[in-house]
Amino acid sequence: MKKWVLLLLLGFTSARVFAQAPFARTLVQLQEYQGLYEYENRATLQMAASPRDLVLYAIIADARYALHAVGPDSFADGSNNAVQFQRDASGKVISYTLKQQVYRRLKGNLNLPPQMWSPRPLAAGQPFVYRYTAPPKTTDGLPVGTLQNTGLDPALLATMVTKIVDGSLPNIHSVLVLQNGRLVFEEYFYEYDRETLHSQRSATKSVISALTGIAIEQGFIKSVQEPVAAYFPEYKLRNDSPEKQRISIENMLANQSGLDCDIANEQSVGNETTMDHSPDWVKYTLDLPLSDHPGGKGMYCSGNPITVGRIIEKQARQPLPDFARQVLFGPLGIKNFDWRFQPDSTSADTYCQLSLRPRDMAKFGLLYLNQGQWQGQQLVPAAWVSASLAQHSVVQGVSYGYLWWLKYLDVAGRRYHGAMAQGNGGQRISVWPEQKLVVIVTGGNFNQQSPSDEMIGKYVLAAFK
Repeated sequence: MKKWVLLLLLGFTSARVFAQAPFARTLVQLQEYQGLYEYENRATLQMAASPRDLVLYAIIADARYALHAVGPDSFADGSNNAVQFQRDASGKVISYTLKQQVYRRLKGNLNLPPQMWSPRPLAAGQPFVYRYTAPPKTTDGLPVGTLQNTGLDPALLATMVTKIVDGSLPNIHSVLVLQNGRLVFEEYFYEYDRETLHSQRSATKSVISALTGIAIEQGFIKSVQEPVAAYFPEYKLRNDSPEKQRISIENMLANQSGLDCDIANEQSVGNETTMDHSPDWVKYTLDLPLSDHPGGKGMYCSGNPITVGRIIEKQARQPLPDFARQVLFGPLGIKNFDWRFQPDSTSADTYCQLSLRPRDMAKFGLLYLNQGQWQGQQLVPAAWVSASLAQHSVVQGVSYGYLWWLKYLDVAGRRYHGAMAQGNGGQRISVWPEQKLVVIVTGGNFNQQSPSDEMIGKYVLAAFK
């Protein structure tokens, strides 16, 4: 799956492209570029050199983006965009340039935790040996158990952890496995632990889907067939037409709005980076021309769930995070979360994304595995869960429900069917009904291929041959 909003490193799409071969650098040389720098919207970013892989990383919030040396003071990101550093007369690095924009270095000293570079601390010369420990029972309300009699293979899970630690499965921050309603496997890596909030990126969309079902159940929204434009009488829409007026909430939930907004199409008018910097993301979305009829082709467009979230806010007459706390997070016992849902240019760096603890991601997965029930209470209507996990469209060649990906993984000649809330970097809330499994993965493989699905298939599902 493509990521939610951040298409290219640092949000630029037309920087000069480097074609040179990688340029070798030592750790000491890379550390010359370390420091705190200016960034867009009066924000800052950090440049930090990794002693593990000898790569310079741009760190924005909790996300790291690799910069590979291609020449003297010259680097390229994962999309081959150019980042050029400048020095003063004494040779000290003072700034970098991207798309002819200069960003100053504000300070050179960084206070970064050393564990951020290593999945697990190891004594020098000592091999890593994994020993399983059952998840502890805490006060968060999540049931726990052990691997015994679950059908899961401890040897496969041990191999998975070993590969995460040796870097074969890179940038995995956590893996949690729940079987038959209990958390039976829980491992964290790098600087992440049980209490760390982790950005959900596009997995946030599936939470918006759940809130839509609840809003309909509570009477704030009549049905998914309601036309979207009717909720925004204050807008005078561009490219208006009778067809645009027919776009329904359901069309947006299934990414079938027909608006010319497709992350997989570079020629699409609805460029997400442009949306990020617009003063009103909802109006930006609704102003787009149509490239297809509503209910037609599935096109991945982040403006769709943003618009649905704003409808919930208007109808419930409260901010979306407050509504979520009242009807979903509170009943699930989710007390610690971060969600700034402000769909305008002030969210250009945070994308209105939700951050949760992995254990709370697990609760959301269990909720859908159990048809919307949590500890005997029906939080999300069962009919809505079924509708959300039924195919309504095909997006990027994958079956798609109401802001849920309906995926299958082929493992050793067997096909496993599941549903996923997923986001850029490798975030996964995956539900496997036949195996009574929920698997949570968080990671940092932003704007690059994530091993999350490979891990779930080879080391978890493979046990259920």
